[in-house]
Amino acid sequence: MEIRQSVIIPVTEKRIPATFYSFDEFGTGHEHLLIKIHSPSGSMPTVPTLRIHSECLTGDVFQSSRCDCGPQLQEALRITAKNGGYIAYLRQEGRGIGLYNKLDAYKLQDSGMDTYAANRHLGFNNDARTFDMVAKMLKAVNVTTIKLLSNNPKKEQALVKNGINVIQRLSTSCFLSPDNKNYLQAKIDLENHIFGPKVDDETVSV
Repeated sequence: MEIRQSVIIPVTEKRIPATFYSFDEFGTGHEHLLIKIHSPSGSMPTVPTLRIHSECLTGDVFQSSRCDCGPQLQEALRITAKNGGYIAYLRQEGRGIGLYNKLDAYKLQDSGMDTYAANRHLGFNNDARTFDMVAKMLKAVNVTTIKLLSNNPKKEQALVKNGINVIQRLSTSCFLSPDNKNYLQAKIDLENHIFGPKVDDETVSV
């Protein structure tokens, strides 16, 4: 895995500088990014925090309340901007099934299916993503030990399997809304996601 290009772009409301790394040799056709969020002082911790975030156009850009992707990304930016860290932004829309198929899955969810059953109904696995490439991206920037900001056990397993030392897993907050309650509950019940504190008074089993 080789770095194709790096460019510095100010991010977050405080215009924290971030280095965006692009890579060659994914072999998938996807253009994944590793984003280094610099601390206000410009330094990086010995063990940086990493968020692995899959692209979600509806949540990240249009602030959809059907998922928790947008709030999770904003929280990751706030956390990494405090002391420095990384966000691996993976072009795996809709858990890897693509934007159009994700919208088809939304229609099935409207009829009563959970998010995973809808994917299976369309002929996909529960989760078609892979996270192995993140380890290669980290090693390309000489990072082999991290704290992982994630609720998904599969992300930690993929990093450890590929030689990254995960010394701590940190849960994101539970960004609950009336529109995503069943979506979050399915993550807990079917994929063993582990959420942090809720951000409102709704009830979900976390």
